Amino acid sequence: MMKIRCVVERITYQNPENGYTVLKTRVKGYEDLVTVVGNLLEVNAGSVLLVEGNWKVDAKYGRQFTALSWEETLPATLYGMEKYLGSGLIKGIGPKFAKRIVQRFGMDTFTVIEDNIALLIEVPGIGNKRIQMIGESWERQKEIKNIMLFLQEHGVSTAFAAKIFRQYGNESIRVVKENPYRLADDIWGIGFKTADTIAGKMGVSKEAFVRLRSGIMYTLGELADEGHVYAGKEQLVQKACGLLEAEEPFVVMTLDQMIKDEDLIREVNQVEAIYLPPFYFAELGTANKLRKLMDRPAQDRLWVQLMKARKESGKENLSVDVSGVEQYVHMEYDEIQVNAIRQAAVSKVMVLTGGPGTGKTTTTRGIITAFRMYGLKILLAAPTGRAARRLSEATGLEAKTIHRLLECKPPEGYQKTEENPLEGDVLIVDECSMIDILLMNSLLKAVPESMRLVLIGDIDQLPSVGAGNVLRDIIDAGCFPVIRLERVFRQARESRIIMSAHRINRGMMPDLSNGRNTDFFFLQKEQPEDAVSEIVSLVKNKLPGYYKIPPASIQVLTPMQRGVAGATNLNLVLQEALNHESDGLRRSGFIFKLQDKVMQIKNNYEKEVFNGDIGFVESVDMQNRTLTVSFDGRSISYEASELDELVHAYATTIHKAQGSEYPVVVMPVLMSHFCMLQRNLLYTGITRAKKILVLVGTKKALAYGIRNITVTRRNTMLKERLEGSVS
Repeated sequence: MMKIRCVVERITYQNPENGYTVLKTRVKGYEDLVTVVGNLLEVNAGSVLLVEGNWKVDAKYGRQFTALSWEETLPATLYGMEKYLGSGLIKGIGPKFAKRIVQRFGMDTFTVIEDNIALLIEVPGIGNKRIQMIGESWERQKEIKNIMLFLQEHGVSTAFAAKIFRQYGNESIRVVKENPYRLADDIWGIGFKTADTIAGKMGVSKEAFVRLRSGIMYTLGELADEGHVYAGKEQLVQKACGLLEAEEPFVVMTLDQMIKDEDLIREVNQVEAIYLPPFYFAELGTANKLRKLMDRPAQDRLWVQLMKARKESGKENLSVDVSGVEQYVHMEYDEIQVNAIRQAAVSKVMVLTGGPGTGKTTTTRGIITAFRMYGLKILLAAPTGRAARRLSEATGLEAKTIHRLLECKPPEGYQKTEENPLEGDVLIVDECSMIDILLMNSLLKAVPESMRLVLIGDIDQLPSVGAGNVLRDIIDAGCFPVIRLERVFRQARESRIIMSAHRINRGMMPDLSNGRNTDFFFLQKEQPEDAVSEIVSLVKNKLPGYYKIPPASIQVLTPMQRGVAGATNLNLVLQEALNHESDGLRRSGFIFKLQDKVMQIKNNYEKEVFNGDIGFVESVDMQNRTLTVSFDGRSISYEASELDELVHAYATTIHKAQGSEYPVVVMPVLMSHFCMLQRNLLYTGITRAKKILVLVGTKKALAYGIRNITVTRRNTMLKERLEGSVS
């Protein structure tokens, strides 16, 4: 075992899932940069590390130092001081000012900032306002110095320590000592495994109740991320035992105590189901509210007139005359669309579903027109900003995201609730396949019992990213009118994108013949590396050159995050090919540069940007370590410490693209993705393309995905609760 002291020059690779990191470092006595590899999650450029480990020679990458343990220390050299000050920890000092300050004060730099900060006025370009900013930031760093040292002794990196301090302030040490597992509950980005590592270094026993409890909560959270609203008891115990490396009796006893303490809810029906309380009450609330909506009459003019006419005429099927609607919108509807409009006129809750090209949009316009002819006030909503904009463009009316409709204001939460409900006669919600159980419950809470509800979506798409399978459960329950649009209209039949999507949905291979006038292309590439090279060529040169569009209009969608043709690697190679800016802010091995295409991956209610929103970096401030992202014209500022909320979006997973449409989509389909290749995933990816779709990969992989309909069943009781078989 050897020790080296090094200054982190840059982070060339980092896997955020397991912490494996490749650093380029400056080590005294070595002319070239030294490569350090190992579990070094959240190390920052500029950090000074004391690393214990061994030298090895990698056949591909040459000589490297493998880190087995490490600690972060304050820099003791001029170079280290410069990198430390310019790393973003001290607001107001970027790399440029760090260099000037160290050049001026040398080894006295930290003493000057600590004891006589006014002397910084001698540094060219630094004024009183910046000195004040630096002073405040330095004092804040001083406040957390003891906390940082304590946390680093227990294996917590600088970046995580800063997050912990922001959450708990001066209580940080007390909180971590009492229960390090609170970190996993309270702080986004710190998971159970990180908290467990800290707890282990603090001497917490593997059988300790606090550890087992946190592991069970983490396991339920993981199952929720897989789409499950609840866990079967046996499923939960087995998975938790594997995670915790604990004996089953200890896990079962802990689980029983958690149920007794009402940390979890146990319900025995067809199965013994264990719920996290928010999911239990969301499922129960959703079912109860939908049933109430069905049972209560509407109070709008159209409902009152139709119910009165039905009673007086004795005609139970009486509804609106759709011919008037057709004249108004200059549209001739087919029999099923007419039925959808007539059904909407007499329904409290109704579902409209269908694939691309089946007339969902034109039918929705007809439903809205019928309601407006009778003076009804209509609210339109969708889960994402992009979906809301598309709904607004299609209908000519304002459509809001569900979060905005419910007037989400952090930290209080939604302003629209049962006590302060939405105002209107009808709520029409599009892209409902994306809505998870928690969001649906929050939405329904704000719907008054007299309001009508029209749910629109394509159930053949992927289910929601969050827990539940809400739209499918509502349809399968058979309690509400459901209109299925199945006929593909003539204009849509001219699109091979649409026809291919329907063929895939029926388990058939699409036409892969290509051709000059088609909108659907297939390029055969056997190896993932060859597919990636082709994708870069398509995005950078071929498609922009032929269709006269900017690369920004092209979205690469891929089944997986990992692998050669996964989103992470594709983003790296596409950024290198498309963005030649040199400066940028680094975070977790990635660099965010001017004009980069980025995606928000966490709901941030304060900034009003949400998981899946795509934007472009419009400015980078290297001195203040901030950047600004434009999300459809709204400029949102991020500090360097907030960049873990962003990822590059030259390529995204198909799951992240739900509810979005792009002019041009390029999609790898390879056997290296086999564990994710499923019919509904291919269908969802293909239907994101509005004008041009290019598949790159193998016919074997495409055929495999089309045949694979073994979608993992999600644990949900919503259907049974709606049916009444579960209370």
